[in-house]
Amino acid sequence: MTSGTEGAAPLEVWIDQDLCTGDGICVQYAPEVFELDIDGLAYVKDGDEELRQEPGAAVAVPLTLLQDVVDSVKDCPGECIHVRRVADRVEVYGPDAD
Repeated sequence: MTSGTEGAAPLEVWIDQDLCTGDGICVQYAPEVFELDIDGLAYVKDGDEELRQEPGAAVAVPLTLLQDVVDSVKDCPGECIHVRRVADRVEVYGPDAD
């Protein structure tokens, strides 16, 4: 395991569209995980390329893209990206992380 469990435990990411500013920084970092929709807001998408538009919809964070997703969280001006452990739903990256 790493310093926390974020490197070993399965993680998922979701976006709070109420806080999304539509800057698209997340899409620049991880276009495989994030996409701007016609409404100008960012949404998560899974490997099937389907946008998850339901409020609170989450997708798995591929380990190969974890650093890109974390960078998206850190640089998001809306502070609307949340990454949590799947097992206990504890936020490990994002505005509600400890």
